[in-house]
Amino acid sequence: MGKNGYLPLFETKPAGGLVFFRSYAASIFIGICFICFHRVSYFPVTERWVWVGMFVAELWFSFYFFITVIVKWNPVFRSTFKDRLSSRFEEEELPGVDIFVCTADPRLEPPTMVVSTVLSVMAYDYPPHKLSVYLSDDGCSDLTFYALLEASGFAQLWLPFCRKLKVEPTSPEAYFQTTPEPVDDVFMANEWLIIKILIDGRDPNAIDIEGKALPTLVYLAREKRPQIHHNFKAGALNALIRVSSKVSNAPFILNVDCDMFSNNSKAIRDALCFFLDEGNGHEIAYVQYPQAFDNLTENEIYGSLRVLMKLELAGFDGNGGPCYVGTGCVHRRESLSGMKYSEELAVELKAMKYDKKIIGSASFNEEDCKALASCTYEENTPWGKEKGVKYESLVEDVLTGMSIQSKGWRSVFFNPQREAFLGMGPTTLLDTLVQHKRWGEGELQILLSKHCPFVYGRPNMPLKLQLSYCIYNLWAPNCFATLYYVFVPSFCLFRGISLFPKISSSWGIPYLYVIFVHRVHSLVEYVWLGGTVRGWLNEQRMWMFKRTTSYLFAAIDHMLKLFGFSKSAFAITGKVADDDVHRRYEQEIMEFGTWSPMFTVLATLALFNLLGLIAVVTNNVAIGDARMKIFDVFGFQILLCYVLVFINLPIYQGMFFRKDSVSVWSTEPETRTADLRSDSKFQSVKLQACNTRFVFKEKRSKLVSCICNFPYLFIITYKLLKLLFENLD
Repeated sequence: MGKNGYLPLFETKPAGGLVFFRSYAASIFIGICFICFHRVSYFPVTERWVWVGMFVAELWFSFYFFITVIVKWNPVFRSTFKDRLSSRFEEEELPGVDIFVCTADPRLEPPTMVVSTVLSVMAYDYPPHKLSVYLSDDGCSDLTFYALLEASGFAQLWLPFCRKLKVEPTSPEAYFQTTPEPVDDVFMANEWLIIKILIDGRDPNAIDIEGKALPTLVYLAREKRPQIHHNFKAGALNALIRVSSKVSNAPFILNVDCDMFSNNSKAIRDALCFFLDEGNGHEIAYVQYPQAFDNLTENEIYGSLRVLMKLELAGFDGNGGPCYVGTGCVHRRESLSGMKYSEELAVELKAMKYDKKIIGSASFNEEDCKALASCTYEENTPWGKEKGVKYESLVEDVLTGMSIQSKGWRSVFFNPQREAFLGMGPTTLLDTLVQHKRWGEGELQILLSKHCPFVYGRPNMPLKLQLSYCIYNLWAPNCFATLYYVFVPSFCLFRGISLFPKISSSWGIPYLYVIFVHRVHSLVEYVWLGGTVRGWLNEQRMWMFKRTTSYLFAAIDHMLKLFGFSKSAFAITGKVADDDVHRRYEQEIMEFGTWSPMFTVLATLALFNLLGLIAVVTNNVAIGDARMKIFDVFGFQILLCYVLVFINLPIYQGMFFRKDSVSVWSTEPETRTADLRSDSKFQSVKLQACNTRFVFKEKRSKLVSCICNFPYLFIITYKLLKLLFENLD
């Protein structure tokens, strides 16, 4: 019951199991303290800098763990009461909602997928005359335009079909892929055959076959010129904000990516339960739904955003409000247009009525709308800086959400039982790594700019929310500590340098405890959120791949931009794949697709750890006390090497056993490879370890051609290995 006796439209509950989580976090903290004490107390006389590096890396991991604990310390989950919303507001009293869909490239984002998303949001369980759907086509594609034109006619059939049969999801493409054609139900079978007929209907009265109103549908291809930066997706959204203010001017705006179709026709009513709540609704700037994917394999071979979307955003909500993730978000127009929250504005919002009718047609002010979408309109205006979606980051969504929160607004995370939106996740390893490179670079860009949450967020963002943003802002810097841990312990294993306490020592207990308990908690958390054990293993693999490649290149690229050597670029993740790629994805076989320097880094690290493991195995041919003594001294490094080799199994498979991935490792001109093959030094590379010789012959050609794509890294690694094995002799 509310303060004034009214029934609230939503409720908030803390997550369960917090006592368990906080006890776990406290025990890990104690273990970390023991590890730090050991590092300081047992400082070696020789090889001190290697020891210091390990200590610094562990301090970084500890600090990042502290940030994740803050995020997960007090997650909250919310539920809505749509029945109370319906009883409190008549249909004509409900506010209008503008829906923005953005697309940029018809080759990567097929028009059939785009219009299917548009049709899905047109079919919301909401008064259709209160909905306005806007499609921004930055590719200015005739194909997309005419596909949308056909969809506008098809909507006259599709919307009544969805209402009659309570269709979920309301995307035609998704619905017909998952629903078998009815046989026993005569009524539904007849309706289905209606649905197969495409009629090019251009009804001037904008009504469907039942005589009910259709949502407004607007196509926008904004003006672009080579000499004027169009600011990618952020610029498209700002153009939509301006154009929609002239056409429909709804008080609430939903934006979705072109591949994120509606999977829950009640999603708008759920969001309005927050905005229209008499108690706290006036404080809320946006309602963020989690991002989910329709095309994930059972074990999520390329990982997923499961923990981020289902738990970390709930933690953000408990700390002050979730970040804006760029899609599946319902905004209040005032907050998105740059207005600051104040008590005066709160009074106006509380008194606002939403039963006003729009006078005139959507086309009467078409010329004004063209001016608003011109490429020169934003010159010398606050758009992209103080108003609308922000331009100064590759992750414009996160920066925009932070800007809104810094102006005093609150945000809400809502995860309904039925997922509100489903999209398309990456289907190749390279797509995944490139996507995270952009995210990591954008987050680092925010951290090292005037928009750093500790500066930008004061005084309206609580400190715990500012710290929460660091879990993503520090993605790119994570690469350095991770690379150190992946490379140096194996390197020191070759040299006979121990970096951890003995297995038999009592100082090994805190290391074992922290490693084991931390990973077990991660597994339990992942499975609790709906994942599988194999899915968790794939998540750990991708965690390492992203830290050693995506975030490394993100950090390097941002440093280059700071010194003026390169400019920001926005990479669109492909939403289509050829048949072979799709088949391997469904079979959960890792796809190496196109050559990338990221693959060369992965291959080099994988080979280095494999050679380290081989050296250890051959060295342990000895029996009895000698073997046990070696394991006692180097046990932690050996276990780490085993884990890294296990994680890299798909890399070894792609390099040495799979014919379909040869092109990944060898895409340079044959002349370069031939030159290397004729080089006697490379032909006679012999790796000697404990009287065992390994000569790479035919399969070595794949390795050589792979690594020569990143020659400096290979030469350094090759010389280090040669030096090491010479010393072992």
